[in-house]
Amino acid sequence: MDLFDTGLLRPIAVSLGRRVDRVGHLSSAVPPRVCSSVYPRTCDPLRASLLTVQTSILQRVTALVPSLTLQPARSITYYSVTTGKRKSCKSVTERFMRLHCGLWIRRKAGYKKKLWKKLPARRRRLREHVICNKTQSKLLDKMTTSFWKRRNWFLNDPYLTYHDRNNLKV
Repeated sequence: MDLFDTGLLRPIAVSLGRRVDRVGHLSSAVPPRVCSSVYPRTCDPLRASLLTVQTSILQRVTALVPSLTLQPARSITYYSVTTGKRKSCKSVTERFMRLHCGLWIRRKAGYKKKLWKKLPARRRRLREHVICNKTQSKLLDKMTTSFWKRRNWFLNDPYLTYHDRNNLKV
């Protein structure tokens, strides 16, 4: 079965000025040859033109549908089998910490990796925390349940001064 027989490329073949019947018979009658990847048109011009038509269609469709090229949405898709309630994303609760004011903080990337080859100033900078921005905080709120958003009181909490922020809109 050829692509022209199914009707997928029939309007393109007509717009190129070729008859559909002739192209379908020629493409099945031409024996396959070993082609160079650099010069495909010199080896078999008919097959090379079909390849360019197919790739241009794919490029046109992906231009019309931008959701094919975007990253997947990172939202909660996990539900408990027994209760049917939403579950938190484990990687968020392990990597981030939510302050009571709504901000999320995290450690810098690589703060545990190959410390023997890093200078002491760089090691000190890697020990610092980074505050996530507004969009990241909203996304992390969506990926966790209300259990992780409640206020916790810890003895000798090092983040106690950061839990309440003044004049900050999140």
